[in-house]
Amino acid sequence: MLSTLKNLVQEMNQVVDFDDALSLLVVRLKEVTGVDCCSVYLANHQLQHFQLKATEGLSKSAIGKVTIGFSEGLIGLIGQREEPINIEDAHLHPRFKQYPEVKEEKYHAFLGTPIIHQRKVLGVITLQQKATRLFNEDEEALLVTIAAQIALEIVHAQARGAMDVRDDAHRSKWQSTLHGVPGSEGIAIGTGYVANRTTTLANQALKQVHNPEPEIERYRDAVIQTRAEVQDMADRMLGNLPEDVHAIFDMYMHLLDAASLGLEVEDKIRAGWSAISGLKMVVEHYVNTFRNMQDSYMRERAVDVEDLGNKILGQMLQSQETEQRLPERTILIAEEITASMLAEYPPQVLAGIVSMRGSQNSHAAIMARAMGLPSVMGLTDVPVSMLSEQDLILDGYSGAIIVSPDENILSEYQQLADEELELFEHLQGLSELPNASLDECDVKLLINAGLSIELENTHSSDDDGVGLYRTEVPFMMRERFPSEKEQVELYRSMLMVDPNKTITMRTLDVGGDKPLPYLPITEENPFLGWRGIRLTLDHPEIFLVQVRAMLKASLGLTNLKIMLPMVSSVNEVDEAFRLVRQAFFEVSEETRDSGQTLAMPQLGVMLEVPAVLYQIPQLASRVDFFSIGSNDLTQYLLAIDRNNARVSALYDSYHPAVLRALKFIIDQASRLEKPVTLCGEMAGEPGGALLLFGMGYRQLSMNRHSLLKIKWVIRSVTSSEAEALVDELLQMNTPEEVREALNLKLEILGLGGLVRAGK
Repeated sequence: MLSTLKNLVQEMNQVVDFDDALSLLVVRLKEVTGVDCCSVYLANHQLQHFQLKATEGLSKSAIGKVTIGFSEGLIGLIGQREEPINIEDAHLHPRFKQYPEVKEEKYHAFLGTPIIHQRKVLGVITLQQKATRLFNEDEEALLVTIAAQIALEIVHAQARGAMDVRDDAHRSKWQSTLHGVPGSEGIAIGTGYVANRTTTLANQALKQVHNPEPEIERYRDAVIQTRAEVQDMADRMLGNLPEDVHAIFDMYMHLLDAASLGLEVEDKIRAGWSAISGLKMVVEHYVNTFRNMQDSYMRERAVDVEDLGNKILGQMLQSQETEQRLPERTILIAEEITASMLAEYPPQVLAGIVSMRGSQNSHAAIMARAMGLPSVMGLTDVPVSMLSEQDLILDGYSGAIIVSPDENILSEYQQLADEELELFEHLQGLSELPNASLDECDVKLLINAGLSIELENTHSSDDDGVGLYRTEVPFMMRERFPSEKEQVELYRSMLMVDPNKTITMRTLDVGGDKPLPYLPITEENPFLGWRGIRLTLDHPEIFLVQVRAMLKASLGLTNLKIMLPMVSSVNEVDEAFRLVRQAFFEVSEETRDSGQTLAMPQLGVMLEVPAVLYQIPQLASRVDFFSIGSNDLTQYLLAIDRNNARVSALYDSYHPAVLRALKFIIDQASRLEKPVTLCGEMAGEPGGALLLFGMGYRQLSMNRHSLLKIKWVIRSVTSSEAEALVDELLQMNTPEEVREALNLKLEILGLGGLVRAGK
């Protein structure tokens, strides 16, 4: 059966037109099974019916004309029950309904199965035979498997077909709406332009050479040229980006340093590979490492490494992409838009961006937010070429893209875009105001930082410091552990950005899904494996060097806080803090004559493993503060890998179990007088921040672009009003109810423009 399925699917994939592919499917399936009839019906959820789309055995004239209501006939029954139906004689079934146009009177045996994708019925596929019999288990298994195989093909085809409808003379013109993930908020109206990069490392074959020296020179020359190219981009973007976001180009420069990629590439060349092959091998290694990580911010760094590798390749091949005329209002589209790609186009013509891959944490999304460009990421249901030269409306709030909108829709969205400009100006006016509620309840708004503190610049009155600094990135971008001296320099530069603002540094959180290239780890279940504090306690030499570096970097300062990740027991905390005290004693002795005071930093733990929820009193007697990693806590509570497309739709931080866990934590911590910071996407969502404020959270850490929006939320409500809302929310049974109630409350408070288009 497997070979039959494989051949059938391969044949379908080779057919360009999807209607032809369905026709091929029913013909081949009829031949393979030896039945008398095979048909496919597709669901139209807008009109609430199934339509006959392909058949081999029924009347061909009925294709595209016969429709069956969702509650009608055997086809409707299959859709309702969402399971196969196997009937010896269909005519005798109480739900059998005669459709004269299809001419199926001669068929008795009937087998049908639903075609389902992500819990949505897309259609029904049927087998029929003149004989009166039940289909056997093998036939039923084959049909169910075929239905599962073609489900995704139907999703893609429906997206393509929606845009092709305009070319069908027998149907009226209509617009279609595609859905991705919001990357940066806003409304963009313009014309799609596809950015194609033809020169990529993925297209290069591996080659060996006998003389490595010329290849090393070739690589070094390409790096020099790439450095100049990146510097030119940085210079051109200087007036278009804030200083903190402009530091993205500093990160590119850092990647070009020999200590980051260069030495490894040259080692590959000396081992007998060509310059291009060595570059390809090293870049692909780092790309795969980053892409396998659980942390969404870290995962997006794969794009930066891959982008830079392709730029170096371009210099080696001296390739120049063909320049094309850009539309007046360009919506830039690519399989994966990078920060450097965005910098290649004149800012004045860009209206928005669409990236088939990527997330809010990609540097392209960060730059888009800084440039005021709406963006939609992760648009998987349509080939990139289908959006080329199309009139588009991009809704960065919902992640929707409207293709070929009519005049009424255009007018409506233009009005929303005008209102959005007014909203932006209002938010900027909040910058210098305090982060406090209407009844003067102060809330600390902190930022989550990544590659460098300069990238998330803290020279701003918007934030109160850094609630989470991920220290693992410098470790991952090297071919060896960074020395204590290197770490001291890095941490000192961060702590000195603004000595009056605290920086909470999370100790090394690697292992499992975030392996170091020089410490490979292979596990069946990395999310629950050797990672975080578990790994560093097994390697105290790594932990001690990092803590010593943090302490040395904080000499004469008092703004360092240290936090332990992935804690699951008090034993881990006791052992880790013993090592911290050891490091503090050692550094105190070594710096006694420096003339600078060494202060013991506050020590805390991340609450992200559900087990620690039941150890809060014991932990509170040991730590100075708690931080909640809400993304991981949600994932572990719900037993859902949110990066797994099959189950990611079930991940929801508004799940009642998650809300009750968060309320339990803050109640326990408040009783024990321990401060709690929530670090996670929830803190940066207007509804999430409102909910957390009502629960009692007074420290929220988020991405920088969310700060002013959350400040507006906090300044628009009283603590008692938010608390009353939380009492209602905790009685609700589904995430959908919670989200609807939060959005309604935001509308009542006049904050609806934060979660939808318009003001």
